Amino acid sequence: MFALPSLWNLLISTVVFIVAAKYLRHYLEQQGLPTGMTRGTLVFILASVLSWGSGELVDWSAAKITGTPVPVQNSDDLQQVLQLINATKQ
Repeated sequence: MFALPSLWNLLISTVVFIVAAKYLRHYLEQQGLPTGMTRGTLVFILASVLSWGSGELVDWSAAKITGTPVPVQNSDDLQQVLQLINATKQ
Protein backbone atom coordinates (compact mmCIF):
# COMPACT_ATOMS: atom_id res chain seq x y z
CA MET A 1 0.00 0.00 0.00
CA PHE A 2 1.14 3.54 -0.69
CA ALA A 3 2.68 5.32 2.28
CA LEU A 4 3.53 8.99 2.57
CA PRO A 5 7.23 9.80 2.89
CA SER A 6 8.64 10.99 6.18
CA LEU A 7 9.56 14.60 6.83
CA TRP A 8 13.27 13.71 6.80
CA ASN A 9 12.79 12.06 3.41
CA LEU A 10 11.29 15.25 1.98
CA LEU A 11 13.92 17.55 3.46
CA ILE A 12 16.98 15.49 2.54
CA SER A 13 15.75 14.60 -0.95
CA THR A 14 15.04 18.29 -1.65
CA VAL A 15 18.54 19.30 -0.58
CA VAL A 16 20.07 16.45 -2.61
CA PHE A 17 18.06 17.49 -5.69
CA ILE A 18 19.26 21.11 -5.49
CA VAL A 19 22.90 20.15 -4.92
CA ALA A 20 22.85 17.47 -7.62
CA ALA A 21 21.23 19.75 -10.19
CA LYS A 22 23.78 22.49 -9.53
CA TYR A 23 26.70 20.07 -9.72
CA LEU A 24 25.40 18.36 -12.88
CA ARG A 25 24.79 21.70 -14.65
CA HIS A 26 28.32 22.80 -13.78
CA TYR A 27 29.82 19.46 -14.86
CA LEU A 28 27.97 19.38 -18.20
CA GLU A 29 28.97 22.99 -18.85
CA GLN A 30 32.63 22.08 -18.33
CA GLN A 31 32.22 19.14 -20.73
CA GLY A 32 30.99 21.54 -23.42
CA LEU A 33 27.41 20.26 -23.73
CA PRO A 34 25.37 23.19 -25.06
CA THR A 35 22.47 24.49 -23.02
CA GLY A 36 19.06 23.46 -24.20
CA MET A 37 16.13 21.20 -23.57
CA THR A 38 18.17 17.99 -23.82
CA ARG A 39 20.70 19.10 -21.23
CA GLY A 40 17.95 20.44 -18.95
CA THR A 41 16.04 17.17 -19.18
CA LEU A 42 19.19 15.16 -18.50
CA VAL A 43 19.97 17.26 -15.42
CA PHE A 44 16.39 16.96 -14.18
CA ILE A 45 16.24 13.17 -14.61
CA LEU A 46 19.62 12.50 -13.01
CA ALA A 47 18.95 14.87 -10.10
CA SER A 48 15.51 13.29 -9.60
CA VAL A 49 16.98 9.78 -9.49
CA LEU A 50 19.63 10.83 -6.98
CA SER A 51 17.00 12.63 -4.90
CA TRP A 52 14.64 9.64 -4.94
CA GLY A 53 17.48 7.30 -3.97
CA SER A 54 18.52 9.46 -1.05
CA GLY A 55 14.93 9.66 0.17
CA GLU A 56 14.56 5.89 0.00
CA LEU A 57 17.84 5.50 1.88
CA VAL A 58 16.53 7.82 4.62
CA ASP A 59 13.29 5.84 4.96
CA TRP A 60 15.18 2.52 4.91
CA SER A 61 17.56 3.66 7.62
CA ALA A 62 14.69 5.01 9.74
CA ALA A 63 12.88 1.67 9.43
CA LYS A 64 16.06 -0.18 10.46
CA ILE A 65 16.58 2.09 13.47
CA THR A 66 13.00 2.17 14.77
CA GLY A 67 11.82 -1.18 13.43
CA THR A 68 8.92 -1.83 11.11
CA PRO A 69 5.50 -0.84 12.43
CA VAL A 70 3.09 -3.59 13.42
CA PRO A 71 0.14 -3.79 10.99
CA VAL A 72 -3.13 -2.65 12.53
CA GLN A 73 -6.16 -4.88 12.16
CA ASN A 74 -9.58 -3.49 11.40
CA SER A 75 -12.40 -4.38 13.76
CA ASP A 76 -14.17 -6.02 10.78
CA ASP A 77 -11.19 -8.34 10.27
CA LEU A 78 -11.19 -9.24 13.94
CA GLN A 79 -14.90 -9.98 13.89
CA GLN A 80 -14.47 -12.24 10.88
CA VAL A 81 -11.67 -14.13 12.62
CA LEU A 82 -13.78 -14.58 15.76
CA GLN A 83 -16.73 -15.83 13.69
CA LEU A 84 -14.44 -18.28 11.93
CA ILE A 85 -13.10 -19.54 15.27
CA ASN A 86 -16.62 -19.94 16.65
CA ALA A 87 -17.71 -21.78 13.51
CA THR A 88 -14.85 -24.28 13.81
CA LYS A 89 -15.59 -24.94 17.49
CA GLN A 90 -19.16 -26.03 16.74
